[in-house]
Amino acid sequence: MQVLFAKRCLLCGGASDSELCSPCHASLPHLPSRHCVVCALPLTTADVCGACLAHPPAFDRSIAAASYAFPIDALLRSLKYQANLALAPVLADLLSARIGAAELPDFILPMPLHPSKLRERGFNQASEIARRVSKKAGVALLPLACRRIKDAPSQTGLPWKEREKNIRDAFACEADLTGRRIAVLDDVMTTGATMNELAKILRKCGASRVSAWVVARTFPDRPQAHF
Repeated sequence: MQVLFAKRCLLCGGASDSELCSPCHASLPHLPSRHCVVCALPLTTADVCGACLAHPPAFDRSIAAASYAFPIDALLRSLKYQANLALAPVLADLLSARIGAAELPDFILPMPLHPSKLRERGFNQASEIARRVSKKAGVALLPLACRRIKDAPSQTGLPWKEREKNIRDAFACEADLTGRRIAVLDDVMTTGATMNELAKILRKCGASRVSAWVVARTFPDRPQAHF
């Protein structure tokens, strides 16, 4: 009976005690050990990259489970575009493993989707991941605190300046967040334009600290001043 119901690794299909076997978990595209604490891009020295020093974003720091490379990118696409919701807990656990107790905020806020996108997709992938992270961390969710009010075109493929313009004034928030520490959770962060725009709104609502929690961080081919 134990053989019949043995778990299988989601990636290699081999027997495993969890969703990912040890070899597959070890082969995931983990972040470099040295990376900017603010934007999570790779670094060779210091703790904060030159771009974040020159143009600090509205969020204070970033935590990413992995870099946006195979197989993490394939898992995220399967969740997001094929509604493979069974992957949300797996991705959430990878992110949870990167979050230390000393970094816990007062609330977790899933990156909002515009209502039209939510109707089209049927779910918010950030919310699916955030529910699991919230439960494991013991931190309350704020799923309705902010709204996406601008149905902007996809950020994919746009350069930074265009992304910044594309996402401007995309969010609204009426919550009183005075003195609160907020972690914004999303599936992927590329340039950080969307995260930065929402963080600005949270700051205006009184948030004392804003963290970016993402499953994957994409790395540009070369360093760029993105904030």
